[in-house]
Amino acid sequence: MSFESLGLLPELLRAIADQGYTQATPIQLKAIPPILARHDIMGCAQTGTGKTAGFALPILQMLAPQQSASPSPARHPIRALVITPTRELAAQVEESVRGYGKYLALRSSVVFGGVDIEPQIKVLRGGVEILVATPGRLLDHVHQKTVNLSRVEILVLDEADRMLDMGFMPDIKRILALLPAQRQNLMFSATFPDEIKKLAGQILRAPVVIEVARRNAPTDLVTHQMYEVEAARKRVLLTHLIKSRDMRQALVFVRMKRDANRLTRELVRDGVAATAIHSDRTQGERMQALEDFKQGTVNVLVATDIAARGLDIEQLPFVVNYELPYVAEDYIHRIGRTGRAGSTGEAISLVCADEHRMLDDIERTIKCKLERLPLPELVSGRKSSSSEGRHAAPRHASSHKQPHGKPHAKPHLKPPSAPLPGGFDFSKPYEPKLADHRPASAAGHISHARPHSKSGRRPTAALLGGLAVKKS
Repeated sequence: MSFESLGLLPELLRAIADQGYTQATPIQLKAIPPILARHDIMGCAQTGTGKTAGFALPILQMLAPQQSASPSPARHPIRALVITPTRELAAQVEESVRGYGKYLALRSSVVFGGVDIEPQIKVLRGGVEILVATPGRLLDHVHQKTVNLSRVEILVLDEADRMLDMGFMPDIKRILALLPAQRQNLMFSATFPDEIKKLAGQILRAPVVIEVARRNAPTDLVTHQMYEVEAARKRVLLTHLIKSRDMRQALVFVRMKRDANRLTRELVRDGVAATAIHSDRTQGERMQALEDFKQGTVNVLVATDIAARGLDIEQLPFVVNYELPYVAEDYIHRIGRTGRAGSTGEAISLVCADEHRMLDDIERTIKCKLERLPLPELVSGRKSSSSEGRHAAPRHASSHKQPHGKPHAKPHLKPPSAPLPGGFDFSKPYEPKLADHRPASAAGHISHARPHSKSGRRPTAALLGGLAVKKS
């Protein structure tokens, strides 16, 4: 169905056409009419379905009668507040609002942490009608009295389930207490667990429930595959998959920030163009890493769950779970980066013995089994029994003497197969290596690994592949 059928303003239709869209998505068709009718909304839709436009367009339409070309800040109070869990999502939502409202005299802005607050204060003092914010930075502005929320008419909680997971609910409650009691509330979430239903009952008034995908269901456009692999050989397998399958763009998930740094260093040494994105990097570094990934300057973006939440990457072909998430619902959020807007995608998980319980939880949540793929022979390191029999030396070979008292020469073994591109010899047993102390690649901008101990042994964490139980 076309956007014209939704009764949107000509200025909005013109902006939509500028972005190349002609047909509304299911979430837009279901959300826009009741929002325009001033109903509260509980929207549950898979990421990449056009959820942002589903609330941005009707908000712009409802605020359009109050638009003003006056430069006076008093003529541009905050009327719509959009709260998101991450900086990246906040920036993308505000970019969409600005794009759709380009032909209207409405002002929008975004505030999030990790950057200088002074430029944000300057913009806010100039007046904005639509503000997109992360909870922590919004409260910073409240404390500095640089933001006034007393005239907010519309509240949007985007990615509400993630805000719940990240512990933002106390901040959200403090923000709610600052808003007018009479307002329209829109809550959107990629999943719809029972905790979100409880939260919706506290905030929303007689909401219209919109559920495009079935509960906790990944998109049907994504194939789910897995390899059973030893933890110490995951990186070897990942490099092999990237090169053998010519992965030009792959988002790789790990659980911890330090593991994102370590894996990025190792991939760069393997000849893979990679960079990392996590909460310890500055906002400028995170935005640059995302831009490099989108533009193809790097092929692999290694990310933690928090940093990757809300990333909008069009036609991303591969998502790799280098480590499975502790929470099964996070698997849905991860693979939601691919299979978006009608494009197909592949979700590949590398599963070691310690992750079987997590795998069972994921398969129960998504109500389907991940396809088990055979481990490539070059990665498995296994040899056939017949080959071992031909080349195995007799146990007593060293005790037999040749005529001149010399021991028998060791049986001649076939030379190992040629290594794959990137310098790997998969015929040899894999042994994790620590990073050397040369400067890290510019693509990563990340810290160095610990040196060897005096005994020459590698630290235990390195031998275990950096696995830990602390969540990123």
